[in-house]
Amino acid sequence: MNREQSSSKLQRLQELLVIGLLGNLPTIALGPKLRSIVYRNIFARMGKSVYIQDGVEFLGASSIEMGNGVFIFKGVRLDARGNQNKLYLDNGVAIERNVNIGRLENTHIEIGQETFIGPGVCIAGPGDIKIGKRCLIAANSGIYANNHNFADPIEPIKYQGISRKGIVIGDDCWLGHGVAVLDGVTIGEGSVIGAGAVVTKDIPPFSVAVGVPAKVIKSRTSKQLVNTRD
Repeated sequence: MNREQSSSKLQRLQELLVIGLLGNLPTIALGPKLRSIVYRNIFARMGKSVYIQDGVEFLGASSIEMGNGVFIFKGVRLDARGNQNKLYLDNGVAIERNVNIGRLENTHIEIGQETFIGPGVCIAGPGDIKIGKRCLIAANSGIYANNHNFADPIEPIKYQGISRKGIVIGDDCWLGHGVAVLDGVTIGEGSVIGAGAVVTKDIPPFSVAVGVPAKVIKSRTSKQLVNTRD
């Protein structure tokens, strides 16, 4: 066993001990306060006033960074295991119940300042994912930065590997309930994606898009909007 493998196992053991002892302490038992103090020893970085409810699962905590005032609610699973992975939650990010954020190797996932991730959202690498500031991602949406290869009709799809291009969601975007964002997509700043839409192509800034596949139906740009941004 090399030094890197040994260090990784030691980090995982520390992670299991800390989370096992404190992870399920309820709010009424000062659980969030104790977690905000002790969890600093297992994360790459943890800001001030971080609130973590009970029942949150962390994997690869040494690759997770959090800013100030982050809120993480029950049932969330954050998985940053693997080589060269990084999961960054900026100041004021709020992650609601039962959100699953995962990765494979060499994946960077960044969620910008004051962004809200609704209940049941799935965010998955291995392509890099960047979500901007002050975004609203509604419940049960999926952001999938990977795509299964399926060109060979004989070989099981499971064994044909995946492609990875990455996803970028600009600042101040609103994704409605059940939106799916597929690999290789950029959603421009200030865009609104209607509930249930499947985004397969880039969306220009300040657009409103709906449908399967998502199509732009109008622009939010106006003289008043442009003037207020000067």
